[in-house]
Amino acid sequence: MMNLLQQLIKKELIDKKQASSVEYDIKVSGKTEEEIILQKGLVSEDILFKLKSEGLKIPLKKVLLEEASLEILELIPHESAKYYKMIPLNKKDKDLEVGMVYPDDLRAQEALKFLSRQGNFNYKIFLISLSTFDGLLKQYKTMKKEVKIALEELETELKEEGGVAKSPIKGAEFEKMAEEAPITRVVAVILRQAVDTKSSDIHIEPTKKELRVRFRVDGVLSTNLLLPLQAHSAVVARIKILSNLKIDETRIPQDGRFSTKVSGKDIDFRVSTFPTTLGEKVVMRVLDSTEGVKEFSRLGLEKRNLDVVKKAVTKPYGLILSTGPTGSGKTTTLYAILNLLNEEGVNIITLEDPVEYFVPSINQSQIKPEIGYTFAKGLRHILRQDPDIIMVGEIRDTETATLVTHAALTGHIVLSTLHTTNALGVIPRMIDLGVAPFLIPPSLSLAIAQRLVRILCPDCKKQIMPEPKVKEMLLKEIEGLPLSAKKDVKVGQNFKIYAAQGCKKCNSEGYSGRIALFEILEMTPQLAEIIMKEPTEAKILQEAKRQEMLFMKQDGILKILAGVTSVEEVLSAAGDIND
Repeated sequence: MMNLLQQLIKKELIDKKQASSVEYDIKVSGKTEEEIILQKGLVSEDILFKLKSEGLKIPLKKVLLEEASLEILELIPHESAKYYKMIPLNKKDKDLEVGMVYPDDLRAQEALKFLSRQGNFNYKIFLISLSTFDGLLKQYKTMKKEVKIALEELETELKEEGGVAKSPIKGAEFEKMAEEAPITRVVAVILRQAVDTKSSDIHIEPTKKELRVRFRVDGVLSTNLLLPLQAHSAVVARIKILSNLKIDETRIPQDGRFSTKVSGKDIDFRVSTFPTTLGEKVVMRVLDSTEGVKEFSRLGLEKRNLDVVKKAVTKPYGLILSTGPTGSGKTTTLYAILNLLNEEGVNIITLEDPVEYFVPSINQSQIKPEIGYTFAKGLRHILRQDPDIIMVGEIRDTETATLVTHAALTGHIVLSTLHTTNALGVIPRMIDLGVAPFLIPPSLSLAIAQRLVRILCPDCKKQIMPEPKVKEMLLKEIEGLPLSAKKDVKVGQNFKIYAAQGCKKCNSEGYSGRIALFEILEMTPQLAEIIMKEPTEAKILQEAKRQEMLFMKQDGILKILAGVTSVEEVLSAAGDIND
């Protein structure tokens, strides 16, 4: 049977010189041929493990992290799993599916035989990639001693109570259960792990078999913990108690928030409950004030984009609109601008829904539509508070759109958000909302559109030669860059880019943190003329090109070439925008 290097040579994916280099590195480093091949970026992980699967005649399995039950993961001890690179995937009766990175390793085979005798199970082997294994191994982190103790106490308590889910219980009983030590400890562990992993959101959702806890890290949602389904009511009740929500109201959504010290930091949690057919789902937004307000350099604004933003904020008045879908970082960008403007001599007032981060020296107000305190009503009152700078969380209707426009015209800097696909759509959208076209040129300073992409981990990102199709796409995009951006791009025919790999520092994800891709349209005399005569996206596009505006995909290409992010991230976030 041919080894991997021989298969790669046969398929002309590498040459003999590269194979010799791999063999030398294996001898010197003690690493496996798979690790060295991927480290050198000779082929992608997908191609490598497909070839390995063909050679070993063992099926290659891709596994979603959500499918990995902690109960199943315990069947192979953590140390054995880590040492032999094997992990349990699924179990039916006594039959266990086991994923192995090195199923041809005789020592791993012997260890698996021993464990199967000990655990009294049969097994079927599947091949899994290194990145799949690393992702699954992370699941063991949730098996920390304190979690296990809390769960064991909880399960004992549930058995004594006869199981929370078996019969409806009253509010007082919910509260009693939720305040008891095991549930309190389980919720505390969930909150701490979310903060430690820098999660932006926690999802607690009942399924038919268990209570699933998922964390969103750098925009990606993955399972962190599975709890007994009987714990559902008590966990939700505990969170409701912390958030001052109605414990016995499960029929309608509720919103609340609470603050607590986690891992030495003051953290705010914004809570939303939602009734589903399987019971209430809870989503908690994790708001770390130390992470919330960022400097421009950390947002992804640079060169031309940074210059036009700085120019706009130095004006004594004007409307700055940030646009993009939910979760694209619009509010973070506006907070960064507020932070820049936050000085002793100015009065800054915000209207938000909700207030995400508390900023010293800024007057922040939470709107409450249920009592008639809307963005529009709040804005009318703000203007009587002698403001210099106003931030309105979102323009949702004609009244708010008209009021922010007039506020900008009467000598205020106004920041707000809007939902459009790109920067070009901001002006048509404002007109759709009822703002007269002749009012837009003197009031609007900037239209900012953005999307978030993950940042490649600086400790493990690897240089690779782009595949032919990717290379062709990149060269085409570089050719289409505005002249001011193109002059700074130096690439030859054999240029390299960076790809994600995975290490301990980034929890084997290959990425650490997020950054925005921007496109920023500024008001000019030429744009003002278009708005007055023919404010269509086609005409605005012509002006954007004349301004040498970078489109989001182009900004992404520059970040790929700079090694900040990967091709996959940019195409996922901005590949279809303005194409």
